[in-house]
Amino acid sequence: MSRKPDDTSSADIRLDKWLWAARFFKTRSLAGTAIDGGHVHLNGERAKPARHLKPGDRLRIRTQTEEYEVQVLALSEKRGPATEARLLYVETAESEAARQSRREAQALAPVFDHPDVRGRPTKKWRRQLHYFERKLAGSE
Repeated sequence: MSRKPDDTSSADIRLDKWLWAARFFKTRSLAGTAIDGGHVHLNGERAKPARHLKPGDRLRIRTQTEEYEVQVLALSEKRGPATEARLLYVETAESEAARQSRREAQALAPVFDHPDVRGRPTKKWRRQLHYFERKLAGSE
């Protein structure tokens, strides 16, 4: 009895395939690396890429920019459009609130980025910094 690779009725979908199909990671390789690095927890425990998922499992996923806590609703081995991928899981209310608060805090954080600033300061820039620091120290 052979099974089609896109058959989602059975409960033997690998975790790395599901994370890729649900669009948390761009490639299966990145998903596997994240799982091996301890950035994905299945039902509160550290998981392995070949671990099998079933509907109802809870995942905590930390990507490069965000952290999600989701409950698996459906299984899929095929990567489809984002609208279909969102139907595979539901994010917890606490996770959504935490992500929103992190986004707001990041938007309010000061940015010390300048397009001309790369690497170590130049001699001219260092002199300007020293001049500015001396000026501040003298005014206090």
